[in-house]
Amino acid sequence: MFVVLLGPPGAGKGTQADLVSARLGVPKISTGDLFREEIARATPLGDQLASVINGGRLVPDDITLRILRARLGKADAVDGAVFDGFPRTIHQARELDRLLAKRGQHLGRVIDVVVPTEEIVQRVAGRWICQRCHASYHDAFAPPRVAGSCDKCGGKLFRRPDDEPSAIRTRLRVYAEQTAPLIDYYQRSGLLVTVDGAVAKDAVTAAVLGALDNSTRTAS
Repeated sequence: MFVVLLGPPGAGKGTQADLVSARLGVPKISTGDLFREEIARATPLGDQLASVINGGRLVPDDITLRILRARLGKADAVDGAVFDGFPRTIHQARELDRLLAKRGQHLGRVIDVVVPTEEIVQRVAGRWICQRCHASYHDAFAPPRVAGSCDKCGGKLFRRPDDEPSAIRTRLRVYAEQTAPLIDYYQRSGLLVTVDGAVAKDAVTAAVLGALDNSTRTAS
């Protein structure tokens, strides 16, 4: 099964994508993670990606699609995947539909995780990431036991440049302008389910998994 999780930056898509991935037994494909891996390799493409992402802008479609196609070509994504942060534009959505159709496959469900803007700013501005193992923490919701140090591996924590408040608001504006139209695109296809992402994490997970269970029963 192929699933898309929509929602603005900071809506909790990554957490829910991990849970859905485990439930379905398919990989989570996060374009953000793929971009950061390329940046960490310090390739020319990685340098270009860093400039775009740190400014809070969307990565151009041609680059995103090239990286996405390579990831979908791996063996673990043959029977399904959970897309976190992709697609972000109508063009990307149509390309994904075409790519899956060539494989005789299709999307099973699109879930839109909705969270108010000011709550997102609060969530993201307090977020910290481990440089070594990439575990995430939050000043208010999930602080580390020792400030600045990862509980899991002892690595140093850092704040991503695109998590600074000014960059967050830019990202949210870009999302509203370019990604929100996907809601109408998928609504017209009958694939979209909206989930309240401002409630407790377990409640969000229950709603997401419920939407997937309903999709599976409908398909059967």
